[in-house]
Amino acid sequence: MILLGSLPQWSKAQLLSDTTITMKVLGGLQFDTPRLILKPNTRVTLILDNHDDMAHNFVLTKPNARLKVVEEAAKLAERGAKMNYVPTSPLVLANTKIVEPGNMETITFTLEKAGQYPYVCTYPGHGYVMYGVIYVGQSYIPPFEKDTNIPESQRAGTSNEHAHHGHGMPSSPHPFPIEFPMLYRTFMPDASPAAIAVGLTATESYCWDAGKCYLRYLWTGGFVDNSEQWKGNGSKLTKIEGEIYWKEQQFPFTIGVKRTQPKVEFKGYRLKKRLPTFEYTLNGIQVFETLTWNEHNQSCTRTFVLGERNTSLFFSLPQNDAIVYQLKGVTQTKGSIIIPKMTKSFSVIIKRK
Repeated sequence: MILLGSLPQWSKAQLLSDTTITMKVLGGLQFDTPRLILKPNTRVTLILDNHDDMAHNFVLTKPNARLKVVEEAAKLAERGAKMNYVPTSPLVLANTKIVEPGNMETITFTLEKAGQYPYVCTYPGHGYVMYGVIYVGQSYIPPFEKDTNIPESQRAGTSNEHAHHGHGMPSSPHPFPIEFPMLYRTFMPDASPAAIAVGLTATESYCWDAGKCYLRYLWTGGFVDNSEQWKGNGSKLTKIEGEIYWKEQQFPFTIGVKRTQPKVEFKGYRLKKRLPTFEYTLNGIQVFETLTWNEHNQSCTRTFVLGERNTSLFFSLPQNDAIVYQLKGVTQTKGSIIIPKMTKSFSVIIKRK
């Protein structure tokens, strides 16, 4: 019925219609069983047994949908914990709740059609390294060591003891090689639970708050250290590598003649060459915000693209000795930018002294 690891064949006794699988979660962000092989129409009772010292879940997806589900889970922002970090999506076939360290949960599902069904932990930061696959009715199964549906560390036969150091933490602050620009949905200091850390370069980074829809701060000297996050259940904060040199004190936009605070709603983000553009609305007005780094000028440019509207917007410029604002496309007055209703875009440049 079921093949674990790289066993080359299975007997008739294993090809039963029902099976119970106990899948352990081990330290180092890995399931102890990185792949399963089943017969179609198998009813599976899966027991997720968490032996790690941090929380995890198990999410089974449709074929070729693992990364899409991980991305949708990341966009849940502050709703994530209440939803067990599982998006409401037709791509999700079955899932456990968040299973705390030392606990177990049982779910049952049936895979009727042949195919390759990924499974993954969608807890923030885990989904890109903690996954596996169920092969159903497949005539060809790739050799274990060449199976790209399995995490590379497990394909290589790397033992948990050799790959990681103590308490299930990766030996690096990152569980996989990183390439800049780089984005993490994680728990950041002085931000809501929906924080997003972005490394523009290896030394220039920022925190954008998807819960509040504005830039929290900029820092220089490195990116982030997630070591404590791998052990935590949301109580640990990601560490900033470097020094914060600029902070936004409050939401910068106001709207209309009375300059009232708008209602904001986060709509997600899109990546272009790994660089994120954040989308949100101000009283229904669409806003796209992109941050870029200019190495020559040692400055960060915030570019805003605005949707149609019938009123002016205002953008506050806080006093801060560490920055210099250079405005493009708008006019400054009394510590604010006036953005007429016909203006489609503007930029604010924050120069690090």
